[in-house]
Amino acid sequence: MTPGKRLFDIAVALFLGAVLILPFGMLLIVVLLRQGRPVFYVSERMRAPGQPFLLWKLRTMRDVASDSGVSGGDKAARVTPMGRWLRKHRADEIPQLWNVLKGDMSFVGPRPPLRSYVERYPQIYARVLQSRPGITGLATLCFHQHEERILSTCQTPEQTEAAYVRRCIPRKARLDEIYRKHRTICMDFMLMVQTARGAPRRGKKRKG
Repeated sequence: MTPGKRLFDIAVALFLGAVLILPFGMLLIVVLLRQGRPVFYVSERMRAPGQPFLLWKLRTMRDVASDSGVSGGDKAARVTPMGRWLRKHRADEIPQLWNVLKGDMSFVGPRPPLRSYVERYPQIYARVLQSRPGITGLATLCFHQHEERILSTCQTPEQTEAAYVRRCIPRKARLDEIYRKHRTICMDFMLMVQTARGAPRRGKKRKG
């Protein structure tokens, strides 16, 4: 990550944190009243090979004793009504401002992968994670809806895993590589604007 990109991330995260602190506090109360505890979903992700971190989100699915693998597909039925609203407006990702301030993530980059995928496909993620993982990115904007259509046909964890590994990871990696080769602060800003404009529309179709 270049110093300019890091300064951009810090400045935007601090600005958004100041603007959203009161609305987010009210949202936490609503989520607690509607869904109960836990309010947050915390999951290990990888910022680079061998470098894990804890990703913070608002919980959008019913809590279960054990959970693994990519979201979507067979897990769609676990999304709560409140969770669907949070996802529609991407409000579940507001806590990731903390990840950005800590330096675990950037605003724009590849979505942070699970450790299991990084360890199974080291050659792919050695290239992809040359960019700091992001809240949004080129692959998120270009492939998100297609990924949902692919995973929506899956009925079991095994089907979801197989479809994600075979049909999603390679295509997303190619888009992340394109971003890495052409990234600029201006490009990041445009991708962030496009994400903000498209969040409600994409949220209506999000399945998992």
